Amino acid sequence: MTPTLRIAVLGAGTVGAEVMRLLAEQRDDLEHRIGAPYRVTGVAVRDLARDRGEHIPRDLLTDDAKSLVADADIVVEVMGGIEPAGTLLLKAIASGASVVTANKALLAQQGAKLYEAADKNGVDIYYEAAVAGAIPLVRPIRESLAGDSVNRVLGIVNGTTNYILDAMTRTGQSFSQALAKAQELGYAEADPTADVDGLDAAAKAAILGSLAFHTRVGLADVTAEGIREISSADIRAAERIGRVVKLLSIAERLENGVSARVYPVMLRKNHPLASVSGAYNAVFVEAEAAGSLMFYGQGAGGAPTASAVLGDLVTAARNRVVSGHGPRESRYADLAIVPLSELRSRFYVSLQVHDRPGVLAAVASVLSENGISIATVHQEPLPCGDGDGDEYAALEAVTHLASESAMQDALAQLANSESVARVLSVLRVEGE
Repeated sequence: MTPTLRIAVLGAGTVGAEVMRLLAEQRDDLEHRIGAPYRVTGVAVRDLARDRGEHIPRDLLTDDAKSLVADADIVVEVMGGIEPAGTLLLKAIASGASVVTANKALLAQQGAKLYEAADKNGVDIYYEAAVAGAIPLVRPIRESLAGDSVNRVLGIVNGTTNYILDAMTRTGQSFSQALAKAQELGYAEADPTADVDGLDAAAKAAILGSLAFHTRVGLADVTAEGIREISSADIRAAERIGRVVKLLSIAERLENGVSARVYPVMLRKNHPLASVSGAYNAVFVEAEAAGSLMFYGQGAGGAPTASAVLGDLVTAARNRVVSGHGPRESRYADLAIVPLSELRSRFYVSLQVHDRPGVLAAVASVLSENGISIATVHQEPLPCGDGDGDEYAALEAVTHLASESAMQDALAQLANSESVARVLSVLRVEGE
């Protein structure tokens, strides 16, 4: 008889409840796929008195998470946060348990420590649900493309921000209006900081960069810019030049190393990612031999995320049944992290300028002095809002490729120019 596998679950929120439901409702199928029976030994929670629903019996609830993970074959972590999750997973690994986690923040900050502990103790760590919910992405990059060279991974990996930007594009709402609607519908948290400031997407970019380029990329290595400053004028400007505004996570192999960053871009409308709407996620992978690959689906939510968790659980359980092991951390390349200042991009720049002769020439001169050339330009009057009797215009320019450092220098000069009242907006322009 194959021994019964002991499964410990950390967390009983939306995802934890769905994991428990699937473990109960699909037991027969899952046990056949695993090749062994299983038993949930407990569900660790902070509040034992709270009703967790029909799929989490009260007798399974415990607030002694340390003892629970020390007596498990597989630990499923869906509690989130850095602590106590990090300490508990390290304890589980040290006790010989394999780990399944959906915790992108923990992996981005402490992944190296967890991977090393798993290698040392001969157990698995799986994290498909940490990047894009139900979308199979980690396994294809780590395993299916193991014989290929990935050059670039870019994607929409945060459903909240994609919903907000999509609503702004479709309805003309402001950022604050679209955010309020997202919160009303449950797409955004009461405190949306992690989403709208790009922090959630940055953690995912770190994970994807580490996987794709066999190099440790931590959260501190990822430049993150959010969408709080995106205005309705930016949305209209993007439409005028045949583009849409999207928050992209980008991990890229360059000649001198690896870059990982998150920022809003103006993306050409015929790019596959441009049509991703609502709270959906999509990731575009560019590989040497395989070419361009697109992964699309629900990137969040209880059931979709639980689907990815269960997929990892089955794999980890199978490995234990046959005394095998999953893929180990691959970091042999050990590539340098390239700072944002060394990258080159095309830029959209919007300036509030004094509406008088010579202004365009003055702006073009500043850009030229910094090695930046203008591809297109658009100017339209602005209402005078300062009460000083001066006339203003919005001057919008799209540049050719320029270095980030050169653009920052140019913006500093423009901000102090007599011709420029203020810099309204700066966005990268992605795609041809």
